[in-house]
Amino acid sequence: MRDHYDFSKMKGRKNPYSKYLKQPVTMRLDRDTVAYFKEMAKETGIPYQTLINLYLRDCAAQNRKLEVHWAS
Repeated sequence: MRDHYDFSKMKGRKNPYSKYLKQPVTMRLDRDTVAYFKEMAKETGIPYQTLINLYLRDCAAQNRKLEVHWAS
């Protein structure tokens, strides 16, 4: 290996994976919901935040709409 590298002549280029990067967000979730995904994470070996992201991504891909019926 060299003792010194000259990076001044390098051409910059855009990260080709930047559109796949995740955006940090803050969400308030019920404790039961978090516990559910944490339990699923233990079973699958996939981090619970990844599971939540996969579920939401699937909902978005399938264009699912939430149906809420409030009790009167």
